[in-house]
Amino acid sequence: MSVLDILINYHIAFLQGLSVTLELCAVIWAVGLVGGVALGVMGAHRPKSWGRTIQWTSFGFSAVPALVILFWLHYPAQAMFNVVIDPFYTAALTLSLVNLFGVGEVVRQAVSDFPTQYITAGRVSGMRTREIVRYVQLPILFRQLLPTLMILQVGILHMSLFASLISVEEIFRVAQRINSIIYRPIEIYTALALFFLAVCLPINLLAAWLKKSFTRDYSER
Repeated sequence: MSVLDILINYHIAFLQGLSVTLELCAVIWAVGLVGGVALGVMGAHRPKSWGRTIQWTSFGFSAVPALVILFWLHYPAQAMFNVVIDPFYTAALTLSLVNLFGVGEVVRQAVSDFPTQYITAGRVSGMRTREIVRYVQLPILFRQLLPTLMILQVGILHMSLFASLISVEEIFRVAQRINSIIYRPIEIYTALALFFLAVCLPINLLAAWLKKSFTRDYSER
């Protein structure tokens, strides 16, 4: 049985798993990007304690594997509080927190490191603070941050596979169940690899092109 045969015979199951994966990622990306940008901006402009809190929390999430956090929230935490939460929501919460503080730290650092001479030049030109933010800071920060945020979201997509380990019926768990029936691991996981290659490679290439074309080193002054 070839990869194509497996995709044809089990396309309904794969599509169901894919829909769960995309639904999970949509929640994680929305929370991480919207909340992370807001968190990063606040961390850059609020008292230093905010920035340090975001920075150290981000370090904490990067130091502890997401899988460990996921298992802890799914098993011991729920046992401690005597609650049962749908695994989908547990996975969404865990990976949203990882994404939230990851994006927040990237944004905070970019805003904090924004060259002051650009702001000074805007003020000398007679621009108001709102105009400087809208016409100077936002366009530059957007071009600077977009490639990094795109690559970060690809990493989150990869992390979504961990949800299968707490029984979320996403695409990797579907592939495991199909493999348990026909036992064709090479073909099945090759099909899965081709899916991620088709989704992630264009995003990574686009991010690399954007970084090369539209970003610059702030040290070039």
